[in-house]
Order: sequence, then structure tokens, then C-alpha cells
Amino acid sequence: MRLLILHVIPFLLGQISSSPISISRGLDLDYETVVKLAGLPLECMYTIYPNRLSQTLNSPDDLKPPPELHPTFYGCFDWHSSVHGHWLLAKVGNLFPDSEIYPNVSSRFEDQFNQTKIQKELDYFQSKSGKTFERTYGWAWLLKLQFELQSSENEEFRRYAEILKPLADEIAALYVDFLPRLVYPVRVGEHSNTAFGLIFAFEYARLDGNELLEESIRNVSKTFFLEDRACPLNYEPSGSDFLSPCLQEADLMSRILEDREEYTGWLENFLPQLFKEDFILEPGEVVDRTDGKLVHLDGLNFSRAWNLYNIARKITDTDKDMFARLLEAGDDHILKSIDFVVGSDYAGSHWLASFLLHALEVRHQFEK
Repeated sequence: MRLLILHVIPFLLGQISSSPISISRGLDLDYETVVKLAGLPLECMYTIYPNRLSQTLNSPDDLKPPPELHPTFYGCFDWHSSVHGHWLLAKVGNLFPDSEIYPNVSSRFEDQFNQTKIQKELDYFQSKSGKTFERTYGWAWLLKLQFELQSSENEEFRRYAEILKPLADEIAALYVDFLPRLVYPVRVGEHSNTAFGLIFAFEYARLDGNELLEESIRNVSKTFFLEDRACPLNYEPSGSDFLSPCLQEADLMSRILEDREEYTGWLENFLPQLFKEDFILEPGEVVDRTDGKLVHLDGLNFSRAWNLYNIARKITDTDKDMFARLLEAGDDHILKSIDFVVGSDYAGSHWLASFLLHALEVRHQFEK
């Protein structure tokens, strides 16, 4: 139904069919799909250039090649894309631990996750300028990666989680230090969006039993968002958004407000348009996928989809018709951009596979 063309180094993946991926309206999370998506981080995680370091230079000695600065997470154009590329591979390994793709993932992780490399990553975050590095977008993805490894039934992945844990602990501590000092939320559609930065961290805090981090996130979320009303979803998207400020906030609060009735009441005030029978949310349009900013809108379509799915899951017993509308809108968003991930220009291919897989992962939970 939809064609995804794979361009990867053959020995990494073994024999992989180049036939089209047939995806039903249910957007199946099947082996062929995830293997093709895994090909992207497997290919780019050792690709040094082009590279965007986002580095603060305090002296000439700080100017070093990416692998020296970040020996684990240096590929795939930037640090956070490398991190969520590693998350994608961990997810694939957990989904299909007995498959042909698993040894390729395992061998990469054996190389990437060792104490010497992770200590150097940790040293960077403990430097003066490193304390704000990747705040909070990259922080969130690192904790999501740690969640995937730490919660795995795979003994090998849990061993990698132990190696990565000091870095996860450092980032958790950075959150706890930073959040009380954040006087206002950041409501943009790119990396610094506050709501996005809290969701994966909240999930990890609950898994890890980090009550201090969990309570910090609860407190700041309620302080910033509990009284919000009438979010202007019709103003979105901006020209380079890959996150929806309105939907990210609604997704976050679906976790913070655990009582379904309380959340539904909050959502009726915050996004009343979701409750209307004629609700339509048009997917983002991309006209130039070689432009690193414009291609963000493909990512927006995937992140909007997982937001809509998470909102739908929370209100499923409240309004069946609304549930169906949100599910359909999420599907429409994925299908709008799914053709343009594998085989696309590096401006998108170095990161979009992670967004697509996460959207499919959340969608797949309805089928369990």
C-alpha cells in the first residue's frame, strides 16, 4: 500500500526484502516495518559528519571531533538524534528478541555501552556548560532510552541499563535542580517545549521509583498547566514545528491527572474543539524534505498522532465517538508522512524513524 525503500549497509541487517510495506488502517507494528526503520539508526549512528554539536566553547581545547566529546552518542547529526536512534534499536530488540535483527542491535550496543564511554558522556554533563546541554529534549530521550533498557525482560539489555544508569541518574538530578527554577513554561513546537520534556521523564521516574523527580514533575505540571484554558490549536502549526504545543500539554496532563473524570473536565476547558463532532485537524504539509527545518513537519505528524492516541486512551470510557475521531485523526497524520522516512534525505532520515516508531508503538497498544 505504501512504499518504503531501504538504503542501508547490507551486512548490518542481513537479507531484507525491498518489497513495499503493506500497512493496514490499523498501522501494524510488524517485523518488516521495524527492521526497515532500524536500518536508519544502524546506518547513521557511526556517521560523524555532518554534525551539529550545540557546544559552548570555553577554550580552544574544547574544540574536538564529535566522537571525542560524545563517544557513545555522536552519530546521526546531533546528540539527541543519536540517543533516540539508540532508543529505536532498543525498542526493536525488545519487540523481536529472537529475530535476525537482534544480533545487529546487540553488537552495536556492546560497542556503544561500556563504562569508559558512558563516563565520558557523564563528564560532559557534569562540566559547567554541560549542565544545560540538551535541556530538556535530549534529557527526555535519554531517560526514555534508559526506560527501554531498564524495563526489558532481556538480561543483556538490563546489563546495558546498569552501565547507562549513572548518566540517567545525573540527568534526573539535573531535572530536579532545574524545574523549581523554571518560572514559566516553554510553549514552542520545537526542542525546548516544556510539556514534551516532562512526559518521558515522568514515565522513567515512576519506573525507577524516583519519587523526588516524579513529584517535581507533578508540581511543575500543575503549576504551569492546570488552569490553562482554550489552547489555540487552530494557530498551529508554525513553519518548523515537530511538536504540537497544545497536544503535548494535553498528553502530559493525561498522566498528571490520573482520575479520568478530572482529566476530561480539564480537557473540555483546554481543548473544547476535540469534543465537537465536526473536529478536523489537518496534518502538516512538507514541500521540501531536504530542508532540515521544513521537514520538521513530518515529525509533527507523528508526534501529533501519539498525542491524539494518548488522549483517546484516557477518555475512551467517556465518549466513544470522540475516541474514534481522535484515533482516525492520529492515523491520518501518520499516513500523511509514513512514505517519507526510509529512503529520505538525511535532513529527515537521521531522526524521523524514531518518531514514526513511537507513534506506531502507541497506536499498537490499542490492539493488545
